Amino acid sequence: MVKHKLHIVFVLMLVSTVSFAQTMEQWRGIHRDGKYNEQHLLKTWPVEGPTMLWSVENIGTGYGSPTVTTDKIFVNGKEDSVSVTFALDLKGNLLWKTSNGNEFTGDGFSANFPGSRSTPTVVSDLVYVCSGIGRIACLEKESGKEKWAVDMRKDFNGIYSQHGFVESLLVDDNVVYCLPGGPKVNIAALDRFTGKPVWTSKLMGDTASYCSPIIIKFPERKVLVTFSGHYIIGLDAKTGELLWSQSQASHQYHQHCNTPIFDDGSLYYVSGEGNGAARLDLASDGSSFKEAWRNSSIKNVFGGFLKINNFIFTPEPNQRIKCLDARTGLAIDSIKINKSSVIYADSMLYSYADNGDMSLIKLNGSKMEIAGKFKVSKGSKEHIAHPVIDKGILYIRHGKALLAYSIKQP
Repeated sequence: MVKHKLHIVFVLMLVSTVSFAQTMEQWRGIHRDGKYNEQHLLKTWPVEGPTMLWSVENIGTGYGSPTVTTDKIFVNGKEDSVSVTFALDLKGNLLWKTSNGNEFTGDGFSANFPGSRSTPTVVSDLVYVCSGIGRIACLEKESGKEKWAVDMRKDFNGIYSQHGFVESLLVDDNVVYCLPGGPKVNIAALDRFTGKPVWTSKLMGDTASYCSPIIIKFPERKVLVTFSGHYIIGLDAKTGELLWSQSQASHQYHQHCNTPIFDDGSLYYVSGEGNGAARLDLASDGSSFKEAWRNSSIKNVFGGFLKINNFIFTPEPNQRIKCLDARTGLAIDSIKINKSSVIYADSMLYSYADNGDMSLIKLNGSKMEIAGKFKVSKGSKEHIAHPVIDKGILYIRHGKALLAYSIKQP
């Protein structure tokens, strides 16, 4: 019996985990799941909100979140028509800025939302950024000097969706992954030190979507998981071979923006249309899946979602944050709050709503209770960028503005 238990423990140690071996700061935290490993944060806020430490309004137009390292902050923005990456110190002072070609200005409806889309990925001494029209650049962290660049449209005949290229680049080992969405080069793996292709894959030749991917590590292989315009896909990260895909139900805008979450053998996703929310149980080698449940009534365009224990918390367009039972997919609770993006730290949920309300939410199992709220007044245009927490500071990007609030307990 003891031997059997030890065998189970050993197997569980080998079972798939999301792979982030390097020292890396990136989109929605170290595991891209919206969870920030912070402690001793405020459990309530005063009426006026937590103390603002500083604010700047010189980071260009855009919607991408900042990336915070031990000594710097990186964020993308649009100055005039140019894509720019800004490096700030931890007090908001500009250290350097580097151009990355032209930035997304849109056409038709999307012209209402010009500016940067993605969040920089920082690995050791290098910064990886992507403009809204698909120029990928590798920059030196200290100086901003460009080491290499690849244009997904020119080099891979990539085709971006209505609102441009949005994915925040994923780096694993010595590879950076990107999804040009072209008919011949649908997805590509690039050497992160040179930008040269390691492999390219046609896959189904599907259009690009807005998802920032993850890698799941299995004993046999690493599996890259992301959305294209019409599918969620899993492919061998080493070769680009398609392992599995699942079609998304009828939809119009390819609104698959939220990064999937992998936990305890299961892959969870929540989409703005198509299949809504679902749980896919992956085989032990990552080569296939079985759908455990689907709740097509749950919609979430780009607010991110969280898996906390056996619960999924997901904002919806109908001004609610809903809690789903992760075992069944059934909605079991909700709280009224404007359409928002959500993150999690120190047992609390943080919601940044499209009306500018920043809310602190206390969790008790599936129950949610507002523990503080304030209005983000600085900045301009839409409240879309996901907030970030680092070393007891809450960072909020609103258009050209970046704001820093102290949320650490005294």
